[in-house]
Amino acid sequence: MSAPCIDIHSHFFPRNAPDFARKLGAGSGPWVTLHDHGDGTGMMMLGDKPFRPVHSALWDTAARLVEMDASHVETQIICATPVMFAYDAPAVEAAYVAASYNDLAIEFCAPSGGRIRALAQVPLQDADLACAELTRAMRAGCVGVQIGNHVGPREMDDEGIVRFLAHCAHEGAAVLVHPWDMMGGERLKRWMSAWTVAMPAETQFGIMAMILGGAFDRLPRDLRICFAHGGGGFPYLLGRLENAWHRRDVVRGDSKHPPSHYLDRFSVDSAVFDPRALRLLIDTMGTNRIMVGSDAPFPLGEEHIGDLVRNQPDVNPADRAAILRDNAKTFFRL
Repeated sequence: MSAPCIDIHSHFFPRNAPDFARKLGAGSGPWVTLHDHGDGTGMMMLGDKPFRPVHSALWDTAARLVEMDASHVETQIICATPVMFAYDAPAVEAAYVAASYNDLAIEFCAPSGGRIRALAQVPLQDADLACAELTRAMRAGCVGVQIGNHVGPREMDDEGIVRFLAHCAHEGAAVLVHPWDMMGGERLKRWMSAWTVAMPAETQFGIMAMILGGAFDRLPRDLRICFAHGGGGFPYLLGRLENAWHRRDVVRGDSKHPPSHYLDRFSVDSAVFDPRALRLLIDTMGTNRIMVGSDAPFPLGEEHIGDLVRNQPDVNPADRAAILRDNAKTFFRL
């Protein structure tokens, strides 16, 4: 099958990123930089340490379009790599960093003829500055915002984060929540466990905070929010959470309803990499709450974008089309 798709979860890094260390001082950061090897490959650096091997589709729009065409990707939504968030920097510095990357993201999209669209980043550690940058970035052409699932110890039900999400609803900005700053410490250094274990756990924790912390009960229903990586462990462990909610008062937190009541309040992407996992995701969330997400162009993203959905057995044509394109068109108002 080669049906076109919309990929709502991909990343970029600009070749010409500002020298934040020079602008903000040697004590700031560490900041992400790009070493372009000149042969289509490169290395993202975090300070003076290698962070991730990459290739030119990360920073070259033409190369990205070639890869999109090869996977029959009609439109792709790009966003920052979470290491660029700067949530631990002073808020004013993080606001400058966010605005710089947002402008460069829009510049990256410009040659694509509308096929590549950008999500903003914001200084989420300061709700007022985050709201201001979200509004500016949306006016400049972003279609929404990507945020991390927490800011230090502040989870998704934090008053400032909830106030920012309410502003997103007011502005009509779609929200993608991406796991970052993973729990687990030294234990995560083996087997890329930060990616294989902790990222799904962080995503699940973000959804739980919005449910049990009462965030969904305080937010307008027209907030469009999506959790990356298929909702992490949440779909598989929903029954465990539901059982605990009914049997122990301490689990309920500030939520007015059991966890399953909130399944129509958020969406997830399809980045689960296995047809059995996608089947569970469909059975849990419904086909109208799932969109294609690839995590491209990183090495552990979906190699052939959209093929997991295209080849999923026992999905009728209307539901397949919804996951491949229709849900994303509505969610991002494309």
